[in-house]
Amino acid sequence: LENIKVLAVQLQYLRDYTGSSVSVNSGYRSPAHNKSIGGVKSSRHTKGFASDITIKGYTPDEVYKLIQDLISKGKILQGGLGKYKTFTHYDIYFDGKNIRRW
Repeated sequence: LENIKVLAVQLQYLRDYTGSSVSVNSGYRSPAHNKSIGGVKSSRHTKGFASDITIKGYTPDEVYKLIQDLISKGKILQGGLGKYKTFTHYDIYFDGKNIRRW
């Protein structure tokens, strides 16, 4: 999917910016796999828009704040951003009006 390529460019920017490795815990998911792990039917992962990541040397809170800052400065694409206990969700889906944060 073309979306995966666009998302990969954003993640590479994060890697270059931080100088640290970016680990993708979950990227594209087939609808069947997404269902089997309890993902919501409308998951951005099933369209190649989303990634759940960690960055070596950064907490999920720090990754969340870093991505939010880079989005606000126009360095990476606007999209969904979620903070979890062990990872940060970042996706490149944006409908032009609803900024999704959790």
